[in-house]
Amino acid sequence: MNPWHNPRLAHALARMLIGVVVLAFIATGVSWTTRREVFDLRLVRVEAVAGHKLRQSSESLLRATISQRIHGSFFAVNLDDVRAVVETVPWVRRAQVRRLWPNRLVVAIEEHRPLALWEDGRLVNTYGELFSANLDEAEEDGALPQFGGPKDSEGAVVRRYAELRDLLAPLGSVPVAVNLSARHAWSAQLDDGTRLVIGREQGVAIAERIRRWVAAYPAVKSQLNSRAEVVDLRYPNGFALRSLSVLGNPAPLADASVNPASNRTVE
Repeated sequence: MNPWHNPRLAHALARMLIGVVVLAFIATGVSWTTRREVFDLRLVRVEAVAGHKLRQSSESLLRATISQRIHGSFFAVNLDDVRAVVETVPWVRRAQVRRLWPNRLVVAIEEHRPLALWEDGRLVNTYGELFSANLDEAEEDGALPQFGGPKDSEGAVVRRYAELRDLLAPLGSVPVAVNLSARHAWSAQLDDGTRLVIGREQGVAIAERIRRWVAAYPAVKSQLNSRAEVVDLRYPNGFALRSLSVLGNPAPLADASVNPASNRTVE
């Protein structure tokens, strides 16, 4: 049976053919339009994400990096590729990319905020993430504290540092170094030179041990007439210290139940 002898079938086929032709014209028009020079990328605008400021990121470096590694028109450029390239630039933690008609890209940047220097020379941001950047730029506002610990412990060290800052505030002291050993024992150095031997999170909670020492230390310091060189907080019922006046002969304080003068290691 010849389909053209069937009016309904012939009409349907004709409509289909017309549709194919129209789609072909549209595709050709879109292809021609998107290749017009007016849609070639002309400008990349760099700005900070909402609620942040840019301090270290170089707009010229970002633009140069994008132009060297990303090619395509306003319609063809892959925004995920642009974002991935931008996030390889030093100081960029996260990037958001969007198109701005007819030939621009807007790149919003969230920078790393340096919190400390990790033991391997990298920096730690406020989220507990490691990143690499120029140390001189990171320390523009002053020296950073020193952190160290096993692999993947960065977040735990950042949280411990924040806890220590809060707990030590009544003494007017701040930690300048925090370390977690391979055996998960904590230690810290304060800005006055005092070293805290904190130990592991077992038995009496670390926060409680520190609070106990903070409450007692002003009176103890007055009695010693000097600051402590080392404060050992690993004892369940007290703490021990060594000061310049009793160097090499630490004495138990606050009813320490373990003899701190012994050579036994407690963690």
